[in-house]
Amino acid sequence: MIVKNPKFEISAVGPKQYPKNHLPEIVLVGKSNVGKSSFINTMINRKKLARTSSSPGKTRQINFYNIDDTFYFVDLPGYGYSKMSKKEQEQVGKFIEQYLFNRQEISLIIFLVDIRHSPTANDKLMYNYIISSGLPCLILANKADKIAITKVANTVKTLQKELNPIGDIKTLPFSSERKIYKDDVWNFIENYI
Repeated sequence: MIVKNPKFEISAVGPKQYPKNHLPEIVLVGKSNVGKSSFINTMINRKKLARTSSSPGKTRQINFYNIDDTFYFVDLPGYGYSKMSKKEQEQVGKFIEQYLFNRQEISLIIFLVDIRHSPTANDKLMYNYIISSGLPCLILANKADKIAITKVANTVKTLQKELNPIGDIKTLPFSSERKIYKDDVWNFIENYI
């Protein structure tokens, strides 16, 4: 897919702020610092549309990126590490839950995990949460540039078995550094927009 005019539209903390144009939404879920913002920038060939940070827990709202008035990439706050207080974490958790379970425009959830590590307890919890939403999902084994290219396919299979042993959810590798996986991800996303 060739993206011509992507733009950041809004940071929302509740339904009143969500876009009202009923475009399909591709939602990015994953722990803090797993690379959700870098994923967006790589997919749309921009360096800084989605702000990235080396310190985890920077995204605290739901960020909507309008991709050529065709669909949205929606970046949810990461889980698992943050300097937020317990109260802030609960508030963020509530509006994420409310978004995931009530938003009609969600077409696909992309669940990003770090290819270098076994899924954490938080990853498994989030995976189960996504499954319980009943929404279509893609598991993305991110940071594939951090392991040898010859090990990527087997590592993806291992991750698939750990998270989704019945194999009914597609798992793909991804890397913002090595852009070789981008086309496969676009091909998958295009089925949902």
